[in-house]
Amino acid sequence: MDLATTLNDGDVVVGVPITSDKGLAVLRHSTAHVLAQAVQQNFPEAKLGIGPPIRDGFYYDFDVARPFTPDDLKTLEKSMEKIIRAAQRFSRRVVTESDALKELANEPYKCELVGIKGPGDGDESTEVGGSELTIYDNVDKDGTRFWGDLCRGPHLPSTRYIPAFKLMRTAAAYWRGSEKNPMLQRVYGTAWASKEDLQGHLDQIAEAEKRDHRKLGSELDLFSFPEEIGSGLAVFHPKGGIIRREMENYSRIRHEEEGYEFVYSPHLTKAALFEKSGHLDWYSEGMYPPMVLDEERHEDGTVKRAGQNYYMKPMNCPFHCLIFSSRGRSYRELPLRLFEFGTVYRYEKSGVVHGLTRARGFTQDDA
Repeated sequence: MDLATTLNDGDVVVGVPITSDKGLAVLRHSTAHVLAQAVQQNFPEAKLGIGPPIRDGFYYDFDVARPFTPDDLKTLEKSMEKIIRAAQRFSRRVVTESDALKELANEPYKCELVGIKGPGDGDESTEVGGSELTIYDNVDKDGTRFWGDLCRGPHLPSTRYIPAFKLMRTAAAYWRGSEKNPMLQRVYGTAWASKEDLQGHLDQIAEAEKRDHRKLGSELDLFSFPEEIGSGLAVFHPKGGIIRREMENYSRIRHEEEGYEFVYSPHLTKAALFEKSGHLDWYSEGMYPPMVLDEERHEDGTVKRAGQNYYMKPMNCPFHCLIFSSRGRSYRELPLRLFEFGTVYRYEKSGVVHGLTRARGFTQDDA
């Protein structure tokens, strides 16, 4: 709740410091609204997506004619500073679904969100996660409405309570995270309770960038991600191979000391294994598409034997279960400890691939 919330007799209200996690979330959500207002001031054709608070900041998605440039971000920051100095009030109002669709007729993404009103955990829940639809207007001191957005809140009393912010970067993002949807332009920003906190965060980012493993991997000639192979698929150079071998040797020794036995498993399997394990029911979107193999044809080209779907493995554990079930077992063998340096393949969306920490192909120390 915020200052727009109507209280009933007996309600107990506990303040939320702006420096707390909840307070920072409200601050960042409000700053995201200021960003969206600035974007539509400078790019009137821009259509609004969603703009939730996230860890250490916020983002807002926009459908615009071209990607935002670094100069655009500078322009947007200046516009945001003017909005903040104007001390525009965040004013909440409840609307019906029909009124919302009418008011937001020129905002197709917002209209889509109106239809999914209700509880949810996704980023879109910041817009319509409540039991009722609300719009937050940015209102001047004389009551003039400058801008509004479909949003569940809560928000700061006014824009003047935003003490420190910075727009960080832009990225492409599919609407609601689905590659079947339009590609939008996402602007990331950060906001803090003081200029000192903001500067401390920026200093921390600068230090982290110096130690970014992607940068070090290139500078030290450890690994690379050739375009010819594809996104999220690394090749280790000789120096990187030495580091990897040392890590594997250490891991192997520690596992063997604890009674584990080393095994190997293939990189692909028939679909039946992942159907039995449940991966195809619950994880198919994170797997690479199937390969149809073993098909046989007559000389005239007609199918003699239908092929079968094979999948690159996203996990090793189903293979280890097959090793266990390959013969009868005695209770004296338990616990059976198996481990493998198993290479797995996961179809991570291009927007979340991040060096070696979020890759499409990698080797697990899997026990």
